[in-house]
Amino acid sequence: MFRIAGLFTAFVILAGASLSPAAAEDKTITVFAAASMKNALDELGAAYTAKTGVKFSVSYAASSVLAKQIEQGAPADVFVSADTDWMDYAISKKTINEPTRVNLLGNSIVLIAPKDSEINNVTIAQGFDLAKLAGDGKIATGDVKSVPVGKYAKAALEKLGAWQAAEPKFAMAESVRAALTLVARGEAVLGIVYSTDAKVEPGVKIVGTFPADSHPAIIYPVAATTTARPETSDYLAFLRSSAAKTILEKYGFKFLVSPTT
Repeated sequence: MFRIAGLFTAFVILAGASLSPAAAEDKTITVFAAASMKNALDELGAAYTAKTGVKFSVSYAASSVLAKQIEQGAPADVFVSADTDWMDYAISKKTINEPTRVNLLGNSIVLIAPKDSEINNVTIAQGFDLAKLAGDGKIATGDVKSVPVGKYAKAALEKLGAWQAAEPKFAMAESVRAALTLVARGEAVLGIVYSTDAKVEPGVKIVGTFPADSHPAIIYPVAATTTARPETSDYLAFLRSSAAKTILEKYGFKFLVSPTT
């Protein structure tokens, strides 16, 4: 009898041991985030994992790509978009838990050049001639039809009267980070990216900043999906915390909400 009880206890212990990795694996949040968020969200994720033990699987791409992937059933708990349009799109497709949406961050767009470029201190204002500045070279940004940074760039250039002449010189990239890479490698003489991207890439330099009133406000909304795991709500709360604000502002993002403790 005692031997049977001992065997039963051993079985329970072994069963518990075999289940624990699965239980740990359960504590994973899948985040779909705009490419420009990579460095900041990687650090935020590490801080949150250290605090809670919850791990992260993060997919970075253009907001347009991510919204469509979520629509097609890709497993995601959180969506971080680089503009309100693609979050609105996701909400219209019933893939986002709308009450969880928060317009969390702001950003700005800048003109960049390779770090060894002779181009410096460009005044970006009405009548600025981007086509002439680029010469025979290419200008990189995200696809102006779908990628948020490209949409912001086109809007700014149209308002400043520079789009029509410069349009033929554009190399449209699949994401802002792809555009950043083209400039860092010298494959484009200029690029339009977020200031936060330029800050983390040593191969480029900022040569000008677009006026805030030349394009729609750059807003990053964040929300849980309709299939999000229960622990997602705690992570969204963490994104609004003072600790998260410190990390995000370090990377150059503007915190648009009042931080919680």
